[in-house]
Amino acid sequence: MPRILLIEDDQQLARNLIRFLQTESFEIVHAAGQTDGLYAFETQHFDCALVDLSLQDGNGFSVCSEIRKNSDLPVIFLTASADEACTVAGFEVGADDYIGKPFRPRELVARIKNAMRKKQVSPQQLRCGNVAIDPVRGVVTKNGSELFLSALEYRLLLVFFTNKEQLLSRDRLIDELWSVSSEFVSDNTLNVYMKRLREKIEDDPQNPKIIRTVRGLGYKAVDA
Repeated sequence: MPRILLIEDDQQLARNLIRFLQTESFEIVHAAGQTDGLYAFETQHFDCALVDLSLQDGNGFSVCSEIRKNSDLPVIFLTASADEACTVAGFEVGADDYIGKPFRPRELVARIKNAMRKKQVSPQQLRCGNVAIDPVRGVVTKNGSELFLSALEYRLLLVFFTNKEQLLSRDRLIDELWSVSSEFVSDNTLNVYMKRLREKIEDDPQNPKIIRTVRGLGYKAVDA
């Protein structure tokens, strides 16, 4: 049963939404504000979040920004505002959809299902921490947003993700890059590509959590 995090401070609207969504086979966890909502997000698993823009102890933009730091959980904003600037701002902080109040319940259900479908991880997808590779499409995402890698950066990441938790020597990685570029790859070239790759996938490239250095031996990809 899909689990929905509902962050809405209008108690009457929340009760009505909970009753309706439960009849549509959703499990609902309700939080009335930003603090309780983010605590629920951090301590429980959800398949989608419905977030009101105006909250008594914060706002939906802040909630979405915090969620996006660690997750690609689908986020749908609920708002009484039809202001274009609010809509644009919502998408800029990472919202997946935006529905104005009052809304038609059936339309909301359709949007929830659509948002969850878009974020589903396919069986072919490789994931490590908040970074995922779809080898079928050749797409790399971080927190659900696409990253743009060069061919060699992509190949390097693919080697790490297909050998997750395994120690990979520098010689092994150099051989992999050489097979793609068909050109001589030096030790220094590997350093350059490791630095570029970490700058794109790591939250803090100076303190990498996804691709870790095993001093004197090589590197290892781990779930951050």
